Amino acid sequence: MGQITVTKCPIEGLYVIEPAVHGDARGYFMETYNQRDMEEAGLNMVFVQDNQSCSTKGVIRGLHFQIDYPQGKLVRVIKGRVFDVAVDKREGSPTYGQWFGIELSEENKKQFYISEGFAHGFLVLSDIAEFCYKVTDFYHPGDEGGLAWNDPEIGIEWPEVTGVYPGSADASGYTMADGTPLNLSEKDQKWGTLKEYRAEH
Repeated sequence: MGQITVTKCPIEGLYVIEPAVHGDARGYFMETYNQRDMEEAGLNMVFVQDNQSCSTKGVIRGLHFQIDYPQGKLVRVIKGRVFDVAVDKREGSPTYGQWFGIELSEENKKQFYISEGFAHGFLVLSDIAEFCYKVTDFYHPGDEGGLAWNDPEIGIEWPEVTGVYPGSADASGYTMADGTPLNLSEKDQKWGTLKEYRAEH
């Protein structure tokens, strides 16, 4: 090994991965993924698809998961900054309902691996953020699940966000510290809480 540093997070199944960056006066080079290094670190996942999105400041995407075809995700930011979050929804897990968040940016070049069984989302902190991720299963239409991004039971501490929980995932009363309104899809403002999801499943 030597091209990556893998750090286990407080919640089992989450890992922060820091690639070795080789820089000089011309710029830098790094390996963004190396299967051999991952396996030496004990991470044996197989990726089948790469995705990329672009979002503006105040956008929250999440909290998403696939129900019957769960995905592991290796996520990183190639432009801008985001606050990335995973919530443990694995039944029987000692950390069920707990969350972990980390800032990912083009500057720190950190990657975040989220195993199957977590809900995932992120908040864009910069004017623009380009977000890349590798997944361990294909996208299956109709298999989407989600949790309310502001579920008080989970209690995610989104940085720079102010607002009062309205009893739902409606984001209309929330803003960033600089006044930028939060921007969520219609679907993401209709997800229920973890308690509601648990009751239905």
